[in-house]
Amino acid sequence: MTPRLGNLLGFLACAGMMGYALYAQHGLGLEPCPLCVFQRIAVISVGLVFLVAALHGPRLVGRRVYAVLVTLAAAGGVGVAARHVWLQNLPADQVPACGPGLDFMLDTFAIGEVIEMVLSGSGECANIDWSMLGLSMPAWVLLGCVGLGLYGLWNNLRRG
Repeated sequence: MTPRLGNLLGFLACAGMMGYALYAQHGLGLEPCPLCVFQRIAVISVGLVFLVAALHGPRLVGRRVYAVLVTLAAAGGVGVAARHVWLQNLPADQVPACGPGLDFMLDTFAIGEVIEMVLSGSGECANIDWSMLGLSMPAWVLLGCVGLGLYGLWNNLRRG
């Protein structure tokens, strides 16, 4: 398998994750909390880097750049998902109060303040509305981002 095909497969994995996220939202009625939205942004970012790398088909130096970009985007997803999993595992008396919705925050506050408020988490982020094999959706996103980051490194740093 060529690195170009590997990057296309990475993109398709991200598209599959986003497809399921949209199905969960519109088909299952699970509204995403602000941390979920940031996780989606991270997965889309990883997918876009994989797609550009697949379309570009770079040589060694370019593949190294894409490896770093995939890793950085995936690390952002890991960080947000890890924070979300941490909030979900807090004792009930330590869960932060629910805050305003993401749309309201974006309309009212500067982007830096919005990011700070979202990453601090709120009560709705601690709810577990869906799980599979005992893991919540943010835990699966965490595993997915770790896997995609490692795969992106391997695929783009190996000999093609």
